Amino acid sequence: MTDRSNLTWNPETYTRFRGLRLRPAMDLVAQVPEIPEGDIVDLGCGNGAVAAVLAAQFPGRRLIGVDKSPEMLREAAQTAIYDRLMQADVRHWSPEEAPALIFSNAALHWIDDHNHLMPRLIGLLRAKGALAVQMPRQFDAPSHRLLRDVAAHLFPDIFDFSQEVAPVSAAFEYAARLSRFGEVTAWETEYVQAMPADPVAHPVRRFTESTAMLPVSSRLDPDQLALFLQAYDAALYAAYPLLPDGGVLFPFKRCFFVVKT
Repeated sequence: MTDRSNLTWNPETYTRFRGLRLRPAMDLVAQVPEIPEGDIVDLGCGNGAVAAVLAAQFPGRRLIGVDKSPEMLREAAQTAIYDRLMQADVRHWSPEEAPALIFSNAALHWIDDHNHLMPRLIGLLRAKGALAVQMPRQFDAPSHRLLRDVAAHLFPDIFDFSQEVAPVSAAFEYAARLSRFGEVTAWETEYVQAMPADPVAHPVRRFTESTAMLPVSSRLDPDQLALFLQAYDAALYAAYPLLPDGGVLFPFKRCFFVVKT
C-alpha cells in the first residue's frame, strides 16, 4: 500500500472547497449520541475546519486538536477555538486523559491497518464515550482510479499500484468488525458535488490536488508534474464531462460510523 503518512499539506489549497468538505463533518456530528463529561478530540484536525462545529455542538467541553502536519496545525491555531493543539502521529497518539469523544473527519483513510487502529482508538475512550469517524470511499471512482492509472502509465519506474488496495472498507464491514466494542451506527452517503468552472484545470482536479493527488504529485519533479497534470486533466474531461457553464457534477462517496462504548 502507498505510504500516505508523511505527506506535506497545503492548508490554502485544502481550504478551497471548505464547504464541500465541511458538510460530511456536520452530518457525522449530528449522529453522535449522548456522551459523558470529558474532552472532545478532533483527531486529524487539519486546519481546524470542524473546530467551530464541535465547539457549538459540545459547549463547555475542552476541545483538543491532534494532527501530524505542522502546517495544518499553524492554521488550526488561527481559529482560536481549540483549548490545545498537539502534533502527533495518529497511529501512536494517546491522550493524557481518556476523552468522551474522538471525532475524526476525513483523516483516518490516510492510515493503514484499520483492523488494529479502530479498536485501539475505542480503547482510549472513557466509559460510555464514542468514536465518530468519516472517511472518503473513492478508491474505485474515476477521480482516484485515474490518478493511479495515469501515474503508472507515464512513470512506471516511479509508480507501481499493482498491490494497492482500498484504504476504506464498506460501512457494513466496520459495523461488523466493531460491534463487539459497543453500539455501532454505520452508513454511507454519496454526495453529488457541483464543482465550479476553472479556467486552468478540470474542476475535479482542483478538488483532488490538495488531498488524493498528494501521493503522486509529491514524488514528481516540476516537468514530470506538468506532464502528469495534462494527462490527468484529459482523462477527467472524459470521465466527468463539463456542464454548459463549465462546471461538473462530481459524485463523491463517504463512509461513516459511530461507536458508543
